[in-house]
Amino acid sequence: MQRRWILSLAVLVATWLATPAQASSCPSYFTNPATDICWRCVLPISIGSVELGNIGGQRDLPNPGSPVCVCDGTPPKVGVSMGFWEPVYLTEVVRTPYCFPALGGLKLPDSIPASRHGRRTRSGGKAPDAFYQVHQYIYPVFFLLGVLADHPCLEHESWDIGYMTEVDPTWDNAALSAIVTPESLLFANPVAQAACAADCVSASAGFPRRELWWCAGCQGSMYPNNGWTTHHTGLVDTSLLLTQRLMLKLHRQLIAWRYHGASALCGPQFQPLIDKRAYRPQMIAPRPVTGAFPGGCCPPMGASSAGWRAGREFPIRGEDAVYLLFRKRNCCLSPY
Repeated sequence: MQRRWILSLAVLVATWLATPAQASSCPSYFTNPATDICWRCVLPISIGSVELGNIGGQRDLPNPGSPVCVCDGTPPKVGVSMGFWEPVYLTEVVRTPYCFPALGGLKLPDSIPASRHGRRTRSGGKAPDAFYQVHQYIYPVFFLLGVLADHPCLEHESWDIGYMTEVDPTWDNAALSAIVTPESLLFANPVAQAACAADCVSASAGFPRRELWWCAGCQGSMYPNNGWTTHHTGLVDTSLLLTQRLMLKLHRQLIAWRYHGASALCGPQFQPLIDKRAYRPQMIAPRPVTGAFPGGCCPPMGASSAGWRAGREFPIRGEDAVYLLFRKRNCCLSPY
């Protein structure tokens, strides 16, 4: 929480210092909840293990079997076990450091030097490496819109900036990144990377494999856990990969917690290793994905983007990406 206050204060101060010329160099994307958000991604809603509503055949994680739940307290709280997918985060993958498309194209001064987007040519005719910065916003849509504002199962945090990779020295430095995530050395081999093909198939057919947590499905590998990607083939897959890497980083740093499963009915739990199945990314910009595409408008992390990525990267205003993340939530809904 303290880090979020510091980041928010830094953005506020820098906003006063930003000039119109700086702002014009950063694309602006305004998220319109009525037209840009795929509301089917909230579904299915469940009570215990029974689905109450589903549109478009949205897939779901297993829910607690009993519809009745009890949470500690004085007196103990007895309620109903409820499950749904809550839109809570926005992520931006940008070429220019301190460029905030979701803030109306705000471009902050480079008060702390940070790496810009770049590509490195690889030998053997392979696709080049690429580098991007990533931002995460706390974006509890239901709370911001005032929908069921007093519902105890909804995120009640206000809009905030959760993370900026520009101020993270490990994001553009492989050596520092390896110190924070030393397990990356275990997966730098052909056998571990070959397993990611199975994760790609599993994610495209339903959900990614939880036990293959070092894989990012069809987008590649979670490691190295920084902003450099290998085999850059386009904005969509690269931005999906970096969104997954950022969520892995936030879980490792205990900034992101687990909100699904029977043990999380009464409150979130620590989860240093990300469960990729618990997040659904929906592209908001440069063009929102809201139609009936193969895999739906919010496929699981690691799923193939072949069915919807066409036309979502174009020069000048279409080279940065914004995603809305839906997080699986199980909650004990109590009337008191």
